[in-house]
Amino acid sequence: MRLMNLFRTSSLALLLITAASAATAASARPAAIVEERTRNVLTQLVEQREAFSADRGKLEQFVETELNALFDREYSARLVLGRHSRGADPAKVSAFADALVKSLLKKYGAALLEADPTIEIRVNGESELRGGQIVRVGSEVHRRGGAPVKIDYLFRPVGDNWLVFDVIVEGVSYVQTFRTQFDERLRRQNLDQVIEGLNRGEIDVEG
Repeated sequence: MRLMNLFRTSSLALLLITAASAATAASARPAAIVEERTRNVLTQLVEQREAFSADRGKLEQFVETELNALFDREYSARLVLGRHSRGADPAKVSAFADALVKSLLKKYGAALLEADPTIEIRVNGESELRGGQIVRVGSEVHRRGGAPVKIDYLFRPVGDNWLVFDVIVEGVSYVQTFRTQFDERLRRQNLDQVIEGLNRGEIDVEG
């Protein structure tokens, strides 16, 4: 996967921002979180590229641990499931969220190793939506010889923290992309079957 294609994929944009050090202050505003984490993660991936290349399990464990610190995976999963989440057992929604993340890591994890710290991430500020219940952070990825890639992050407050629940790359939403994919499948299969299919690697996720 070419380097700029990495940033054109909403799943990888999500993995990149959440794979950085969890040292960002809990009180930091979303724009500051995006700026610090994207810069830190590119550096960390390059510094540990050899170790991660030798042990993909180590890379996946590293990313998944940090996902738990910044990604509101269950809320995002409910948005992905849409109407199929209504009345669903919370434990099954959680299992779906975990299965989807693991599937994305298996498919796209290696692409993270192509990250180049010379890429410039420009944060263009943040805007409040729904009376401050959601904050959208605009950013652009720049590199020499390539057109900038626009990436927006949607955050919501959870306790004392700001958590990401959606990533929009060039107008394409992570949540909407997977909602479309899984809506069709969930018309034919129940949630348990979809979770099992993800865990077995029988469902090819694209996004």
